[in-house]
Formats: sequence, structure tokens, C-alpha cells
Amino acid sequence: MIIAKFVAVVIASYLIGSIPFGLMIAKQASGVDVRSIGSGKIGATNVLRVAGKKAAVLSLVFDILKGTLAVLFAGLILNGDYVIFRDFTLWLAKSAQVLGAVVAICGHKWSIFLKFKGGRGVATFFGGLAALSPVVAVFGAEVLVIGAGLTRYMSLGAIAGVVGVYVILIPLTIFAGFPVEYLIYAFVGAVFIIIWHRDNISRLLAGTERRLGERVPVSDSVSSTNS
Repeated sequence: MIIAKFVAVVIASYLIGSIPFGLMIAKQASGVDVRSIGSGKIGATNVLRVAGKKAAVLSLVFDILKGTLAVLFAGLILNGDYVIFRDFTLWLAKSAQVLGAVVAICGHKWSIFLKFKGGRGVATFFGGLAALSPVVAVFGAEVLVIGAGLTRYMSLGAIAGVVGVYVILIPLTIFAGFPVEYLIYAFVGAVFIIIWHRDNISRLLAGTERRLGERVPVSDSVSSTNS
């Protein structure tokens, strides 16, 4: 029964994460397939370049909600379930919530509706974190905003934000009793997002990364020099 519940969490979280809100919103706002412009990703950063601020904000909000809803759904499914191992009671809800959040990120990255392509999952990562630990999510978001604002590189801000989340959760887990599952989520999410930004990192080092808010002409197609 518990295994079936975890399977339900995985399936539901993946489908939630797979919904290509950025693609749909940009298409509605500009008539352009966001996958054919700029980086070809469906996240808010590329939507901003293609369709403007309002579309980007909507895309950001809905991508955040994907992570949040995955966590909330997992909590509802596994609420009250536990296993006992050598007189130790392990409550499963937190593990299921972290699993759901990670799977939602993977759904955003490899959407079943887009032939297993998508975005980099930063907003969905923070959406899951907001449901798990709002205080830590706010801290990480502040690092992201400050980093992106100072450098004008969203990719650099995103990497700084997820790394900041992991770093702050280490002492919070050791000294403040935060669940170790949250630290695992931060580590896995940070590793995934850094790996998925490796092309951005290469362009940052080469000085060819696009800056935040830089519009991309509709005539421009996806190229290896875009972020």
C-alpha cells in the first residue's frame, strides 16, 4: 500500500512538473514558440526575452506552483504513514514530499508533453522548497535576486541561489534540527541545476552569456550562443 502511494506521488509529480506553462503563456502572449528562440528553454528567463515581463512573471508563478503542488500532494498522500525499523519510527511524509519535489523538477526538465525537453527547473526547485521550508526558500530567492541583479546574469544568480540554499541548510540541519530530507533535497537540486547550467557556465567564462532582460528578435533561432 505504501509503495503504491509512492508510485502515485512519482507519477503525479512528474505530470505536474511536465506541464509546459512557459511555452503556453509565451505562445498566447506573442504567438511565438519559445523553444525556437533564444535558449530554446521554456522557463521564465527565455519567456522574458521572447514575450516580455507580464508573460515571464506568469510563467515564473506557474513554474513555482508546480513544485509547491507536488510537495502538497505528496504530503496528503503519505500523511500519517510510517514504518518501524528496530524500534525506530520513520515517518514517510517528508521523504515523499522531497521525492515529489525532485520528480517535479525532472518533469519540468524532461516534459512528456515536449518529447522529454523543457527548462532548467530553477523556479520549480524553489516552489518545492517554499512548501518544505518557506524561510529557507526566501533566503535562497534573495541570493538569486541579488546575484542576478548585480551581475545581470540570471544563470549566475540561479546557481548562487541553489548553492546558497544548500549551504544555509547545513548548519540548520546540524544545529537547528531541520529535517535531513530538506538537506538532501537541496543537495540533489543544486547538483541537477548546476549540471543543467553547464552550457551557461561555459558562456559565462567565455563572456558570451546573454544578460537578464535582453530581448531576442523573433527572427533569431536557437543557437549555441544563446542562454
